[in-house]
Amino acid sequence: MDNRSVPTANPSPYLPPATQPVRGVVWGIHLILPLLGLWLLLANERIDIEWHHNPSHFWMIITVAGVNVVLGVMISEASRRRQDARLFLVSMVFLSSAGFFFMHGLATPRIILPIGSLGFDVGQQVGLSVAAAFAFASALPLGEQAAKRVLGSQHFVRAALFGFMLIWGVASLVPELTPLSEPPAQAPVPWLVWGSIPGVLLYGAASVMMFLLHRRRPSAMLISLITAYALLAESMIAGMSQRNWHLSWWEWHLLLTLAFVFVAYSAYLQFRREGSSAGLFDSVALSATVRRIQRDYDQALEELVEHVRRGEPLAATRMSGKFRLTEGQAAVLDRAGEALANERELSERLAALVDVSAQTKVGLPEQDLLASSLERVRQAYGDVKIALVADGQTQIGSRVYAFAGDDPIRRDQLLAFPLTVKGKLAGVLEVPVGRTRQDEALAATLAGQLSLSLENARLYQELHTLFHQYMSPDVAHALLADPAQAELGGQLKELTALFADLKGFTSFSEKVTPGEIVEMLNRYHTAAVPCILNNGGTIVQFVGDALLALFNAPATQPDHARAACRAALEMQQAAAEIAEEMAWKRDDVTWPRFRVGVNTGPALVGNIGSPELRGFNAMGDCVNVAARFEGIAEPGTVVIGETTLKQLGRGAKVTPLGQLSLKGKEEPVAAYVLTELA
Repeated sequence: MDNRSVPTANPSPYLPPATQPVRGVVWGIHLILPLLGLWLLLANERIDIEWHHNPSHFWMIITVAGVNVVLGVMISEASRRRQDARLFLVSMVFLSSAGFFFMHGLATPRIILPIGSLGFDVGQQVGLSVAAAFAFASALPLGEQAAKRVLGSQHFVRAALFGFMLIWGVASLVPELTPLSEPPAQAPVPWLVWGSIPGVLLYGAASVMMFLLHRRRPSAMLISLITAYALLAESMIAGMSQRNWHLSWWEWHLLLTLAFVFVAYSAYLQFRREGSSAGLFDSVALSATVRRIQRDYDQALEELVEHVRRGEPLAATRMSGKFRLTEGQAAVLDRAGEALANERELSERLAALVDVSAQTKVGLPEQDLLASSLERVRQAYGDVKIALVADGQTQIGSRVYAFAGDDPIRRDQLLAFPLTVKGKLAGVLEVPVGRTRQDEALAATLAGQLSLSLENARLYQELHTLFHQYMSPDVAHALLADPAQAELGGQLKELTALFADLKGFTSFSEKVTPGEIVEMLNRYHTAAVPCILNNGGTIVQFVGDALLALFNAPATQPDHARAACRAALEMQQAAAEIAEEMAWKRDDVTWPRFRVGVNTGPALVGNIGSPELRGFNAMGDCVNVAARFEGIAEPGTVVIGETTLKQLGRGAKVTPLGQLSLKGKEEPVAAYVLTELA
């Protein structure tokens, strides 16, 4: 049986810790317990005992009011800094509660009034109802326009609230001024019970909406705010009993205290965790504000990355002012930026090493190789300089370097490494001194890579010169790309062979000096070779004044017959110009002229010889016939075979020579003199 686990198609969605099923149940039980206790107290009057202690009441209320003021001011400041309407409304929940708490505390008997007042009884429920309206508004998904209207009216709302609280305080605390300053009612006030229900419903609705927000944007501060709204609703329910100084009456005081102390404690924990008060309430803000904050952080991250990319200081002081970071956080940011810069610099230098290695291409001239490598290296290492040995010295500017082995030389803020070719000093690499321990090792590796690249470039140049002076470029390139092609053996392939020699070479040689013979041969071959190479031919051998060239071997040519004939006619034209030019200089000798034979057919093509010495060549009747055509051709003419003529198609002008009996051929062979090729 296969016990391997199989991934499910629909995995369970992620739930924030506070809304996971088990924790959610525990959280719900904690909110239900106060209501259960209230029900027990009200259902059994014997345990709902009376405890009348004015100082305890006064100091409890004043303390909670102070906590509310601090929270309200902090959230109000966050609202001002973030320009967020929801944070403003949440701050009004705390400030309105604080104001009525404070007046409720002042109305405690024997503080200002001897026996309290009616305002003492009903003021707290009124204050909680006002706060409930702000709580409900704070949970609404305000749009851009609605948020602007709220922020635009914030000063008016604050003034109206403070004015209402001032009027309520005067009416409740000045003796015999209003009914609110009269002695407390002896019986429960019915309208106070019914008037509290809207506030309870508003808190409940606000809690639900905040919970839905928390599901989309998990946050500990949102959980504490949801809990506070739920406890405020429960305190209003507990306050409906109006059993002053009984345990049920003290319970709603305790619930109020827990509600706001819970928020304050959550803010304190977040402050301890983050080390700053700048973002304590950002999770409560509107979605538009959160997106704006995210953009600010994204811009800060881009700025950080840009500073790191350029290797500049992070300017953590300016960033700490923008995001209200502590000195410790700014120091950590500086250290993190320095570490990132070092890591990025290391990555850049490793990438430069890889690029330099990739630029070591076969055939790239030495100066081009050094120039391209230097351009790439400077992007990662700074002001790097390279100099090659000149006049026996290795010098950069006025700095002369004499290396003893492979050890680098340090001068001021510069490190110089030797560049070597075949173990001999070939140049110097000068780099700025790095900031980390790896920098010198990387620079040494770079020097080794540049030495290898320089050696490869020079070796290739030697091979290129050697090969191309002694064989066709096609053969040379093929051997450089695949040395296995130099193995003995061959293949049968259709090709066009071109034989050419200089008619009159013997008589010319009898009349001139050996130096003039070499000069004449070089002049003719210098003119003939480009005609063959430019048409895709491969010269496989020179024999005195003669040469053999192949077309369609080793490089494939679809129109090899036409290319060979075109090369032959161009050779004749070039030779005629040379003979005419030289006749003006010396008219006592007759300059030779090329005679050319061209034939197309199958031949065995490959490397022929021995393991010690071999050469690229072609063997077969096709090549032999081309040689025979060259032998019967008149000076300045091109003789071709019938197969070649058929492949030329239209545009070829020829003069038939009839059926010729050639040496080594039993049957006559048709031949033609090619005079023109369109």
